[in-house]
Amino acid sequence: MPSTQWNPGAYLTYASERTQPFIDLLQRVRAPRADRIVDLGCGPGNGMPVLRGMWPKAWITGIDSSQEMLQRAGEATDDDRISYARADIRDLHLEAKADLIVSNAALQWIPEHRELLPAIMDNVAAEGALAVQVPGNFGAPSHRLLAEFAAKRPYAAHIDPESLLKPTAELSDYMLDVSLPGWEVEAWETRYHHVLQGQDPVFDWISAAAARPVLEALPADVREEFIAEYKAALREAYPATRIGTILPFRRLFFIARRSSGRG
Repeated sequence: MPSTQWNPGAYLTYASERTQPFIDLLQRVRAPRADRIVDLGCGPGNGMPVLRGMWPKAWITGIDSSQEMLQRAGEATDDDRISYARADIRDLHLEAKADLIVSNAALQWIPEHRELLPAIMDNVAAEGALAVQVPGNFGAPSHRLLAEFAAKRPYAAHIDPESLLKPTAELSDYMLDVSLPGWEVEAWETRYHHVLQGQDPVFDWISAAAARPVLEALPADVREEFIAEYKAALREAYPATRIGTILPFRRLFFIARRSSGRG
């Protein structure tokens, strides 16, 4: 995952909106006896109370590459059955296979994440499951405008195109990726309509995630110019209404369950 620094506080500004897809994913896992759970890309740990609520006795490990996120997660956790480890998802190899591996809005940060899915699935125990949510919002104005501005002068001179988030695949592609012998697959998508408050709430949302690599790459003076232009474009694309600014956001979900004969 990118080596730039994360800001847990900014990311958690919309914690409930970012956590709701995780709740929706887990409610369809159907693994009541999961004893070992691994959260790939656990971030600041905002999903841990959800996991604990659904699996009260499970041993849970959160894995992330960001020291800032893991520090925030550790500070927010008081549970001797929850632990955290700094690691790259690309190198995942669990000492004991997990009954459930979950990943909420994390795999998209790895360009080759589809190629990693079989290796991740190798870490799932018999009768266990892999449950994943990734954003499918890359065609939306928020992400499209970000790419357009990043490719413009004078910003393009400072931005490595490879640092930008790549669009996720179609849901059917992910289904085929995890439809291996001995596995069954369930998948769906949801378009959330978040109601955000504040002067530039869509910018606040995306600057803590997808826009982060772009903003960090720009020198301070150029960054301020970029932010002003980008905010103005976002306000036009997502106008304020009497209830707030409505941000439609499409998310993709898939669950692969391993049969008892494998693992």
